Parts: sequence; C-alpha cells; structure tokens
Amino acid sequence: MAEQEKWKWQEPGTTWKGVGLYHITLTIPDRSPLLGWLEVPDNDPGKAKVRRTSLGNALVDCLLSIPKYHPEVQVLHFCLMPDHLHAVLYVRRTMPTGIRGLVRGFWQAAKKLGRACSPASSIAPNAIRRNRQEETTPRSRPEETTPRSRPEETTPRNRQEESARQALQEETARLEAFAEGLRGQLGDDAYYQLPPIFTEMPFIRPMGRNTQLPNTIRYIDMNPQRLATKRLRPGFFRVQRGIVIGGRSYDGVGNTTLLMAETFATVHVRSVMVRAAEQGDAEPLRNYKNSCVLAARKGTIMVSPFISTHEKQVMQVLLREQRPFVCLTDNGFRDYYKPTDALFDACATGRVLILSPWPYDAGKRHISRADCVALNGMAEEICNNL
Repeated sequence: MAEQEKWKWQEPGTTWKGVGLYHITLTIPDRSPLLGWLEVPDNDPGKAKVRRTSLGNALVDCLLSIPKYHPEVQVLHFCLMPDHLHAVLYVRRTMPTGIRGLVRGFWQAAKKLGRACSPASSIAPNAIRRNRQEETTPRSRPEETTPRSRPEETTPRNRQEESARQALQEETARLEAFAEGLRGQLGDDAYYQLPPIFTEMPFIRPMGRNTQLPNTIRYIDMNPQRLATKRLRPGFFRVQRGIVIGGRSYDGVGNTTLLMAETFATVHVRSVMVRAAEQGDAEPLRNYKNSCVLAARKGTIMVSPFISTHEKQVMQVLLREQRPFVCLTDNGFRDYYKPTDALFDACATGRVLILSPWPYDAGKRHISRADCVALNGMAEEICNNL
C-alpha cells in the first residue's frame, strides 16, 4: 500500500467532518513540469512567478469549483507550481462526508484532466500550450465562491477578474471535451490505460486555525522564490552522499567547504545548567550561550543538532548575525528536500551545512531521546576529527 494511502497521521475513526483548516498538496509523482514554468525576471528570486500551462489553468479552475459542489468549503489560498499544487481549504460548517471524500473527488477530476494531457495519449505538443494571459485571481475569496444577493458594481477590476474566471472555465471545458472525445475514440479500456499524471492521492494535513495558518500561507507563497533560488544556486541545495568524517558517513545539504575551517566547537547545553537556571542561578547557562556566540564571532564553526530551546536560541543568533555553522538532523534527505524557513536563506548563501547520519524515513515524526544523545555525540566526534 502506498505511503499516502496508509493515512498514519489520522487517528482511527476520525473522519474530519467538522469545521477546520486543511493544507492540500497534489503532486505529479515524476515531477514533470506539466502545470507551468518558472519565470525569474532579472535573475531575482524575489520576482519569481509561475506561468500556467493549459493543464495548470484547468487544474486551478477545478480547485476553485470545489465550493460549487461543497458550499460548506472555501478555498482560502493556493499556489500552483510547475509540478504540484498547494491549497488551503476552510471547512466552515459540518460536512455531510469527511474531507477525504471531498479531496478524493477533486483528485478524480484532476486525473480526468491529466489523461487528456497525458504524453502517452500522443497529444501534439501544442495541445498543452502555454497560456500567456496574466493571472489575475491568485486566490479565491468568499465573495468569489458564493452567490451575491445584489448585482455587484461593474468596474475594470471586476471585468478583468470575470474575464480570467471565464478563461479558466473555458480551459477546463476544452480539456474535458478533449478527454471525452479521446475516450470515445480509444474505448474505455484503452482510455483508462492512459497515465492520469496525478497518480497519487493528494496529501492532506489538518491545521490549527490560529497558529499554523499564517505560517502555511507564507510557506505556500514562498514556493516560487525558493524554487528560483535553488535553480540559481543549485550546488548548495543538492543532496551530497557519503561525506565521511571520523570514519562515519553522512548525507549533507549546504556548503561542505565549512568542513575545511580551522576551528570547531559544539553547542550542547547540559541539563545541569538548565536545572540551575530553573532554581535561580541562570549565570552558568547565560555565560555558556554567550561563549558560543563569541566563539562564532571569532570564526569558530559551531556544530550541533540544536535540539533544546536554549540551543535553538544560539542558532537564532548565529542566523541573525550570519555566522556559519553545521547542523545535525535526525532524518535524512528526500529527493526534493528543501531546508526549513530558518535555514533556507543561510543555505542559499553558503552559511550552513546540514548533515544526517541516517537515511530519510517518511514515517518519522518525532526525535527520540536516543537520537538526541547520538547526535550530540556525533557533534563532538566531528569537532574532534576535523
């Protein structure tokens, strides 16, 4: 059974019919850029944007049509990338069925569009044409998905948005008509043998309403900029295998030349310091954290998994002051790994090296105490062998 079909993260018996926020990700498994292409004006990642193909346009329209069939659901935000789609759905009231059934219906519609654009269907290259019309509706708002009680005022902006919506709907209708014609020409058996492109069920992640929503929207919006940064500076984001230090092999992402520095030191806040601080004697803990920052300012490369809150505080100072460091992680790197928000910019500018002694485990959710102890030991080992 595929990993996404296991639904390990969902509690048994949970159907998620009630009010809630969900982050949905639909991906083309082989990462073919069939949904759009990245434009980076002036080689500036901050200006990066994704231009949609006809399949990308149709997929967006399919997403925005969800409230038409499920009025209790609102599309709060989305971002289309060349090979995947992110969306945030807001379930405003109790659903007749769970979120999984809703998303499965969206997935089935996406697969129908995918078959129409499948390379195996021998569609001419210009059938998946680039749509050069400017995108004017980057997200759906409640008023765009629910009927109005009175006619809305006609303005140039409204006319432009209506034109964009019609273009999306026409694109979807064109592909659906093509799919039906292809099905009639090939017959059901041959038609359903065509690759649907979207072969994996969309991933669904529930979110806390007040905490995770802003971070998720920021993550979604930063996708084009991050992709542009990775393409402009590929060396620092490529997973490097077999980095041997002290007889131990690591996988790494980032600037491996940091391992050629003259001095290294660990960041490891001991529990005795934390207990003393909790009992009123905070000076040893404060002095230790300050000593780590002072060493980094003098050119020492700090090495740590940065697990505890106090160690993370040291890392935040290193990031803010743009000091280089080595970070150990308890999970490896998948093929399309991207550092987290805190480390992405540092990685892009060559100020961090992220190392993992273990392969990537898709099922891993939390770091164990044994992992913490092992990683702290490895940080010491690295400092003693470089």
